[in-house]
Amino acid sequence: MLTSKQRAYLRGLAAREDTILQIGKEGITEKTAEALGDMLRARELVKGRVLESSMLSAREACDTLAARCRAEQVQVIGSKFVLYKRNEQKPVIELPKAAKKK
Repeated sequence: MLTSKQRAYLRGLAAREDTILQIGKEGITEKTAEALGDMLRARELVKGRVLESSMLSAREACDTLAARCRAEQVQVIGSKFVLYKRNEQKPVIELPKAAKKK
């Protein structure tokens, strides 16, 4: 589970990233979920977009893909969304530490 500080850090990183996943009129297929899984393993942070031809909203697409790939939702704005999943073998992104609870 991401903290708000970690989420803010990831949003900052995502702002500089290109959109590499697009959801079109076919919606979310098995192939789409597999491709996202591969992208998350390689990059950890993926920015996606839902095209106007899609029957899904960006929120629905983000929820569905996060559940299928066991990823964390970072952000949904308009037709774009950002997902994060840590690569346990070869981490790419170093997240800020979570604050210790007192």
